[in-house]
Amino acid sequence: MGGPRLSIQHALCALLTLLEDGLQNTRASATMDCASWCPPHSTCVNATACRCHPGFASFSGEVITSILDTCDDINECGPPSTVSCGKFADCQNTEGSYYCTCNPGYELVSGATKFSNESENTCQDIDECQLNPGICKSRRICVNTQGSYTCKCPPGFELNREDPKLCKDVNECTSGQNPCHKSTHCLNIVGSYKCRCRPGWKPIPGSPNGPNTTICEAEIFPTWTLDPGIKSQSLSHFSERVQGLERDFKSALAQDTIQKLITSLDKLLEGPGDVENLALPARHRLATHLLSYLEEVLRTLAKNMPGDSFTYHSPSNTELSLVIQEQGNGTITMGRSHARMLLNWAEAAEVGDPGRAVAGILSIPNMQKLLVNASLELDSEKKAQLEEIHESPVNGAQLTLLSTINTVFLSNKNTSKLDFPVTFYFSHLNQTLKPRQELICAFWKGDNSSGYWSTTGCQKLGSRDGNTNCKCNHLSSFAILMAHYDVEDPKLALITKVGLSLSLVCLLLCILTFLLVRPIQGARTTVHLHLCICLFLGSAIFLAGIENNNDGQVGLRCRLVAGLLHYFFLAAFCWMSLEGLELYFLVVRVFQGQGLRKRWLYLIGYGIPGLIVAISAASRSQGYGRPLYCWLTLSSGFLWSFLGPVTFIILCNAVIFVTTVWKLTQKFSEINPDMKKLKKARVLTITAIAQLLVLGCTWVFGLFLFNPRSQVLTYAFTILNCLQGFFLFLLHCLLNKKVREEYQKWACMVTGNKYSEFTTSTSSSSHNQTRVLRPSESGM
Repeated sequence: MGGPRLSIQHALCALLTLLEDGLQNTRASATMDCASWCPPHSTCVNATACRCHPGFASFSGEVITSILDTCDDINECGPPSTVSCGKFADCQNTEGSYYCTCNPGYELVSGATKFSNESENTCQDIDECQLNPGICKSRRICVNTQGSYTCKCPPGFELNREDPKLCKDVNECTSGQNPCHKSTHCLNIVGSYKCRCRPGWKPIPGSPNGPNTTICEAEIFPTWTLDPGIKSQSLSHFSERVQGLERDFKSALAQDTIQKLITSLDKLLEGPGDVENLALPARHRLATHLLSYLEEVLRTLAKNMPGDSFTYHSPSNTELSLVIQEQGNGTITMGRSHARMLLNWAEAAEVGDPGRAVAGILSIPNMQKLLVNASLELDSEKKAQLEEIHESPVNGAQLTLLSTINTVFLSNKNTSKLDFPVTFYFSHLNQTLKPRQELICAFWKGDNSSGYWSTTGCQKLGSRDGNTNCKCNHLSSFAILMAHYDVEDPKLALITKVGLSLSLVCLLLCILTFLLVRPIQGARTTVHLHLCICLFLGSAIFLAGIENNNDGQVGLRCRLVAGLLHYFFLAAFCWMSLEGLELYFLVVRVFQGQGLRKRWLYLIGYGIPGLIVAISAASRSQGYGRPLYCWLTLSSGFLWSFLGPVTFIILCNAVIFVTTVWKLTQKFSEINPDMKKLKKARVLTITAIAQLLVLGCTWVFGLFLFNPRSQVLTYAFTILNCLQGFFLFLLHCLLNKKVREEYQKWACMVTGNKYSEFTTSTSSSSHNQTRVLRPSESGM
């Protein structure tokens, strides 16, 4: 047992001996070199000690001798503070050091961001309001403070509790401040308020309307001023009577004053005084001024009336109906025999006026004398609707006043656009309407120079037995008018009637000439004759029966007229196509036959149009006749039963026309190459114009007349085609040498003089061929 215990003791002794030797060796080497165990942020002093860097320290002090010690950062800024940065500054600790910065809202004069000690402190306040003018939003005002800023609401505003970043308007009028005098009412505006006189009051001298120092006094009658451009003794007397009412006015006698005012108005309008001698613009300007003045003064007088309602019917049939009551909602009906009104009472009150609301209707029958021959301005929607109905541009309207002039007024002066439209019931003369006539709801729209009727914002709901209902989204002076719309250009209508009358005379002369002048008889004369007969009959029927005078109803007479016009105008175009064929045979195939036989001419000239009309009438007889004109309707494309054949004939004749002119140019050069260019051009021009008229090519203007407002095409189409009979007489009769000779024979026979030979003949075949090509003899 003693053996193992002895071995362990010997091993421990040997280990201790070795450790002691190692420590001695270490101490010996340390005295010779720096200690290798110095911690971070320190430097070696000797083999047994280390020193912490400036700004660092250990628990044992600045010098450490233990391998377990560390050098930690010294917080110069922490308590207890060992440094001072000065006022408006803060100390910022760093590892091993520190620096100073200005507090938020301050900055160094140099613009730097850091400094080292109090001696370098130049911190000063930053003016954020000047640096960033928009830093405060929503009307708030920026106020600079030491080191910061605040946002305040301007006068008249306060912070919004729901969102403190925003300001809201303060309603001084309802905040209990009572900023205005009792003779005024307070009107809140954004950021402030105004003190304004109540209706019927005016500021006292030296007290402008608006500031909180405003004081008002009662004003019953608005100032009546005579138009310096209107000289009228009757108007001067009316002005004197109104001024007398103003001087003698007492609030308790407001009703008597209203009656006297209406009596004065009746005297002005009733008598045949010099007012009726004024020019129309002056009369309309006077009516505008008078209606506006009556509306204003009656509104003011009603405010001073003690009762709730008032009606008055003057001996001259002028009516006034007033309703005066507290503000509120709901509808009321007011008025008398001339006019009644259904009104939402919420529209009557004036904004900002807590007093009673007023609504009134003044019906003035004699006001019609001042508004005579006034013009009508149709709104664009109404005008487009009328043009669609009448299938023609509306150039204006002739007006007839059927009802009284009814001036409507409320306490609320802003009635140009009502939230709730007003419904009117007007009584008027019962009138039987004719074509192109209509009852309309109109209002008087005045301006500085004159005035006119307008329909904008008003629509007619219905009319029956002398009563018409209207709905309007504004208020003014209203009346029921009967408008007779001018859907025809009067100049164009005159040209049509004169041109067709002249053509009828010329066509009759042509028919007699073609029947009686034997030297010109032939196939071409037959075509000329029947062309003139068809044009004569068509033009005569057009003049006599084109207008439908059956109150817009399409009767048997109108359908018959439309059918006859359809047939004879189609027949005229068919004979024009035969004119083209004869011309083609004459000029292009001059040596290859004489054209069509007469039975074919009659079959084409009268049979084809008869077949087209028969098919059209059998398929849709209702297509003949319109409410305004006895012609083919536009619905379902029925008009193409006429336009289709006409377009085809015009295109064919246009081809023949171009071919003819081209061939004539060649023949002129072949027959007489020495003919001067100017003379050749003149002959060709006359020939071309003649053929355009004879072949009906001028009707192409009508085919391109897509827009009825195109005046150039409309006038060109009307003039050229209304005078087609005259042109045929000129070309086929007056410019034809043989016809002129016959005319001279007849003239000599009538006057008893002996006819003398004055014609010249030609014998050579070449000369005969040239004579065939002359427009004056061939009828081209």
